Amino acid sequence: MKYRRLGKTGMRVSVVGVGTWQLGGEWGKDFEQTEVDVMLGKAADLGINLIDTAECYGDHLSEELVGRAIKGRRDKWIVGTKFGHRFTGRFERDDLFEPGHVQKQLEDSLKALQTDYIDLYQFHSGTDAMFDTAGLWEMLQTQVDTGKIRHLGISISKRHGDIYQADKASEVGAEAVQVVYNRIDRKAEEQIFDSCIRQDLGVLARVPLASGFLSGKYSKGAEFDKTDVRGIWQSRKEIDDTLDEIENIKGEIPQGVPMAQWALAWCLQHPAVTCVIPGCKNIKQVESNAAAAELALVSDDHPQVVS
Repeated sequence: MKYRRLGKTGMRVSVVGVGTWQLGGEWGKDFEQTEVDVMLGKAADLGINLIDTAECYGDHLSEELVGRAIKGRRDKWIVGTKFGHRFTGRFERDDLFEPGHVQKQLEDSLKALQTDYIDLYQFHSGTDAMFDTAGLWEMLQTQVDTGKIRHLGISISKRHGDIYQADKASEVGAEAVQVVYNRIDRKAEEQIFDSCIRQDLGVLARVPLASGFLSGKYSKGAEFDKTDVRGIWQSRKEIDDTLDEIENIKGEIPQGVPMAQWALAWCLQHPAVTCVIPGCKNIKQVESNAAAAELALVSDDHPQVVS
């Protein structure tokens, strides 16, 4: 495994982390605790030290599964979670960004994760108006001062978040940004990454496998049912257009290199990106994701390299 500094947080994170939206049950599979224990155990064995989760991945369900899996070795992990939404049903959320609501979410996340601190607490996919909620960032800074939060971050929404939130990060005390970034969706390169580099913000690249489309498992005509987020949020045309684009970029992949590993390593080549956070459903996927670190070119002039 290779490691980079997560911007001015100073935290040393593996270049490949573990995303856990899937543990909330919205990606076509419900997980047993034993499965999560084994996957995170394998991730730790492979040198992965960052887990990203959220309060609304199954009403703290993902956090609970993670918390039980890492109990007894919490100090070995950098745990990021998020705030701003309340799970009300599959693919349904209430937006809650008022300081009082967020403080309760924090307490509930600490309980679910069985910990007394969050390493990275992130504003979760809200509008700019939600970002500017009166008293929100002041309350969060108080929680930093008490030690319940080590560092603040911003998870920028693909739908209605953009450069405004990234540019305001240092002003509100955030030290890391999470953003959608992959070979298919490169919008973050337009403005957000430059802002992150200027402010020395750590960057977590989420959806690095384009919701699994860059895994190499799917071909034209692939179907996703209504138990899968891809079958709900994307039209047939959008799915086919994505699969067509993937066919066009296959020539970029070196012979013998699995597409998924190449796609993760591709993200890590950008000088702004600290870590990719792909999801996983089994040990094989954990192993494949971790192997991408060997493909990533980590040079001494990368601004966030530590080893």
